[in-house]
Amino acid sequence: MTQTVEEILEFPQVVDMVRRYVVSPLGAAEVAKLRPLAQRKQSEEELASVGEAMEYLQAAEKTPGRTAAPIEFHGLHDVRPAAERLRIEGAELEPVEIFQLLEVLNRAGDIRSVLASSEGRFPRLAALVAGIAEFRPLLRDLEGKILPNGQLDDHASGALRRIRREIEQQKRAVHESLERFVRAHGEEGSLQEDYVTIRNDRLVVPVKAEQKRRIEGVIHAASSTGQTLFVEPLETIDLNNQLVRLADAELAETHRILREMTARLAHYADAIAAGIETVGRLEGLFARARFGVELGAKVARFSGPEQPRLHLLQARHPLLEDLLRRQGKSAVPASLTMDAGRRVLIISGPNTGGKTVALKTVGLLALMAQAGLPVPAEEAELPWFEQVLADIGDYQSIQDSLSTFSAHMGSIRTMIERATSRSLVLIDEMGAATDPQEGGALGVAVVEHFRQAGAFTLVSTHLPALKAYGINTPGVLSASVGFDEQTLEPNYRLTVGLPGKSAGLDIARWLGIPAGIIDNAQRALTSQDREVASLLQELHRRVEEHRAAEAALDERRQELERREQHTRKEWEKRETAKLQELERRVELVLEKFKAEAKQTIERMSQPVASKKASREAARVEREVRSELEATVLETLDESRKGPLKPAGEGVKEGDLVRLRDVGTPGRVRRKLAGEKIEVEVGFLRMQVGVEDVLEVLPAPAGPAKTLPDRVTFQAAPRTDQSLVEINVIGATADEARERVDKFLDTAVLTATPRVRVVHGHGMGVLRKALWEMFASHQHVEKYYAAEQREGGTGATVVELRI
Repeated sequence: MTQTVEEILEFPQVVDMVRRYVVSPLGAAEVAKLRPLAQRKQSEEELASVGEAMEYLQAAEKTPGRTAAPIEFHGLHDVRPAAERLRIEGAELEPVEIFQLLEVLNRAGDIRSVLASSEGRFPRLAALVAGIAEFRPLLRDLEGKILPNGQLDDHASGALRRIRREIEQQKRAVHESLERFVRAHGEEGSLQEDYVTIRNDRLVVPVKAEQKRRIEGVIHAASSTGQTLFVEPLETIDLNNQLVRLADAELAETHRILREMTARLAHYADAIAAGIETVGRLEGLFARARFGVELGAKVARFSGPEQPRLHLLQARHPLLEDLLRRQGKSAVPASLTMDAGRRVLIISGPNTGGKTVALKTVGLLALMAQAGLPVPAEEAELPWFEQVLADIGDYQSIQDSLSTFSAHMGSIRTMIERATSRSLVLIDEMGAATDPQEGGALGVAVVEHFRQAGAFTLVSTHLPALKAYGINTPGVLSASVGFDEQTLEPNYRLTVGLPGKSAGLDIARWLGIPAGIIDNAQRALTSQDREVASLLQELHRRVEEHRAAEAALDERRQELERREQHTRKEWEKRETAKLQELERRVELVLEKFKAEAKQTIERMSQPVASKKASREAARVEREVRSELEATVLETLDESRKGPLKPAGEGVKEGDLVRLRDVGTPGRVRRKLAGEKIEVEVGFLRMQVGVEDVLEVLPAPAGPAKTLPDRVTFQAAPRTDQSLVEINVIGATADEARERVDKFLDTAVLTATPRVRVVHGHGMGVLRKALWEMFASHQHVEKYYAAEQREGGTGATVVELRI
C-alpha cells in the first residue's frame, strides 16, 4: 500500500497531539479536519488567528479575568445532527436534544461577549465571534422548560401543569382503591403479596392462581412460574381508565410543546448552524494555540516567491519532543538556513545520528505551517511549497516483487516527474541498497536534476560521491549530524557547512563486534578511504574546538553582562543613599531654621528689642537660606558625579585638572612612580592616583599669531593660587570688604568661575560682613559655606558671573 507524504512524515500523529487539547465533540471534529491547505493566503490567515489565540491564552494565564478571560468548552455535546433536523419541515426534536442545543447557544453567547470586549487587542478573534447571532430572546423563551435529565418541566405550559396535577390526584385515588381491596381480601388468603404493582401501564395486585375465581377483575399478566396472576380489580378499572386517558393527554401535550419549541428553533436554523460551527472552530483554534504554547512553538512566516528562504532556528521534531518530555528529557534542536542561491542540503554522518529525523523535521514543519499549526522552533521562515515530496523509509514489497532499491527508484521517478521550483524534496539514504560507486553516481545525477529544477532538496547519504558533490558544487550545502568520538554515541546535533563521517566501524566496535573483525575491516579499506576519513575527523575536531571557543566567549560575555548589571545596581544603591542623605540634610537645616525662627519670633514679641530682633531675624533667615542652598547644591553635585571614568591616563605636568571629591581645580606639578601624580590645589599639595582625575580642563586661549592694525593684546593675570583664594583673617570688616571686592574684580577678569574666601570662625563678624556684601555684589552668582575639607564654616565659596 502506497503511503501519502503526510503519513510518511507522520502528520496524522501531530493531529492526534493537537486533539489532546479539545474537550468537546465540536472541537474534535474541527481538529480532525486539519490538513495542509492549498492556498497560501488561507494558511497565512490561519496562522495569524492561531498566533492571536496563543497571545490570548498567555494573557489569560498572566492576568485571568482582566486582560483576557478564560474560554471554556467543557460539557458541550455534538448537536450538529439536531441542528440539521431543524431544517426538516414538521420535525420534532427530543427534549434532551433541545436542552443540549440551548446549552451550546448559551455558551456561544458567553464566548461572543468575552471576545467582543477584547476587540482592540484581539481583532481576529472578535471578528470570528461577530458572526454568532443574538440568541437571548430565543433562550428567554425556551430556557427552563426542559430539565437536565431531558424531561419537560411542569411549567412548560399551563395545560401540562394541570394534566400532571390531575394524574397525581388520579394515582392517589387508584392507590386508595387498591389498598382497600388488599385489606378486604388479604385475610382470606387470596392474595400472593400485600402490595400494588404495575403491569401493561395498569395498577394491579398479585393474586394466587388457584384463587382467581374469587377475585373479579382483569388478568394482565402471570409470573414465570404461573403461580401468581396480576389482576386489575373490577372496582379500579374505571379509575385506571381515567389514569390512562390522562397519561395520553400528557403525552399529546408533551408532543405539542416539543413541536412548538422545535418550530421556534427552526426559525433560527441557519444562525444556529453558524453558531455551532463557530464554537467548534474556536475550540479547534484554541486547541492549536494550546498545543503551540505547551510546546514552546512559534507561528511560522512564509517568504516571498521572488526571494524564497527556508530558515529554521532551534527547530525540534514535535513527536520526538513529546516523547522525550514524558521521559524527562529534551530534544536536541537543529538550525539551518537555505535560500534561492542554496537550495540543496546534503546531510551525512553515522547511523542513528539523526539524519532521518532532520529530514522529517523540515518536511513535517513545512506541512504543519501550511496547515495553520505553530511549529516548535525559535524562528521559522519557509517558502510556500505547492507540494512536499518525500522518499523516507524502507518500501521493500514482497507482494509487488520489489526490492528496497527498486521501491526507492520507483518513488524517486515519481518525484522527478512532479518536482518544480516550488517543491520540497526529501530523500533518505540516497543511492543506498546498491553498489556504492553506481549508487553515488546515480545519486549525484538525481540531486543535480532537482537542483536544476530549483526545488528545495534535502538528502541524507553515506556515499563519498555525494559528500564530495556537496562540498564542491556551488549552491549546495553540506551538513553533518553529531558523533561523540569519546563515547562513540550520536549527539544528534546538526552542523551545517561540514560533511559527516559514517563511523560505521567505530559504531560496530561500540556495539560489540569483535576487535579482530574490526581490524580486518580497517585493513581492507583503501588508502583513499582512510585519508578521507582522517580528513573528516580532523575537520570535525577543529569544528569542535571552534564551538568550544565560542561557548567560552559566550560564557565570558554573560559574565561581563552580570558584572555590568551588578555595577549598575551598586551605583543605583549609592545614588539612593545620596538622595537619602540630601533629604536628611535638608530636614536638619529646616529643623534648625524652624528653631531659630521660633526664637526670633519670641524675641520680636518684646517691644524694647523690636529693631534688634528684626535685624536678628533677617540675619538668621539669610544664614539658614544660604546653608540650605549650599547643602542642596553640594549633595546634588555629588549625586551627579556617578561612576565617572578616570580621565588621567594622558595627563601631563602643568595641566589644570579637576579631581574626584575636590571642588577646586588644581595644577599638576609632576608625575610620580606607580601611576601617581602631585597636584597643587590652593596652598595644598597632594599626591593622588591618575584614576582620581575626573577631567583635564582646557588651557586659556593664547593670542592670535597676527592681529589687525592698531589692535594690541595684553595677557590677563595668570590663574594661580592668588586668583582662586584670598585670606582675610585678622582684617577689620571694612578692610576685608575692600580686599575681597578687588579680589573678585580680578577673578572675573581672569574668568575664574569659583573662588574661596578664608575668613576664619572667630565671632563670625567677618563672615557676616562679607555675606552681606556678597548678597548684593554684581559679580556674585551664589555663595555658601565651604565643605569641611576646604575649611567648613571658616571659609566661603563664591561662584562668579562669568
